[in-house]
Amino acid sequence: MAVTAQLVKTLREKTGAGMMDCKKALEESGGDFERAIEYLRKKGAAVAAKRAERIANEGVVVTKLSEDKKSGVILELNCETDFVAKSDDFLALSKKLVDLVFNNDFKTVDEVLSAKIDELQVSEMINEVLGKIGEKIEISRFKKINIPSGAIIDYIHPGAKLGVLAVYESSKEIPAEFATLGKDLAMQVAAMKPLVVRREEVDKTVLEKEIEIYKSQARNEGKPEQILEKIATGKLEKFYQEFCLLEQAFVKDGSKVVGDLIKEFNKTNETDIKVSRFFRFHLADEKK
Repeated sequence: MAVTAQLVKTLREKTGAGMMDCKKALEESGGDFERAIEYLRKKGAAVAAKRAERIANEGVVVTKLSEDKKSGVILELNCETDFVAKSDDFLALSKKLVDLVFNNDFKTVDEVLSAKIDELQVSEMINEVLGKIGEKIEISRFKKINIPSGAIIDYIHPGAKLGVLAVYESSKEIPAEFATLGKDLAMQVAAMKPLVVRREEVDKTVLEKEIEIYKSQARNEGKPEQILEKIATGKLEKFYQEFCLLEQAFVKDGSKVVGDLIKEFNKTNETDIKVSRFFRFHLADEKK
């Protein structure tokens, strides 16, 4: 079968591959359209194999929420360069993937890769995009949340390299007025990197390690042994203020503490909202 310009155009529209790649695929497959598609998929897989050892430092963090704010997904998709992370093909892929995860109950990345979108396995879809852009692409992680009551609020920092899902609970319907404060607190998590919501949630091993560090520092400064515990306890309070969300100074007004802001809102609006948990995805967290 002759390879016509129209056939090349149709293959390009079907696969999204470049014109020259489509032309070569049709030539190699003797003009057979389905074989040409398979050729392009194999090309993507071959490129993937070559790029397997490369480090994917760049990418995007994307989120998706249900209209009632009771379900939410946050997902990190990585590539090798910021240029590709901003490309239409990569961003379109990230949207398809977050939609897929939102609509299913996957537990692992492998389950996502084995799933299908429009009859095409996700791993093959990724390889197709990889074949076009020539860079390693990988799903690093995702988290899906479903809550019976309360609300989930998301925040994506400009540049889409940092994202947050903040989960709020309440025995009452959360008022619409909370949307602003809820978004501000999600931004707080993004900016200030808390480890936990409240001090009771800090791992005991972490606390013991911090106390030993504080004691060693004081001992090295020549402080008497009998007051080392008191010094360590004082420094531990600063640790809580830095890494526990409710005890952090509010980023928009350093004179206020996050926990007090929530108490003020609850009192004014006669509700009992509390921060349940949060999920913070930052490209730098695991990649650099």
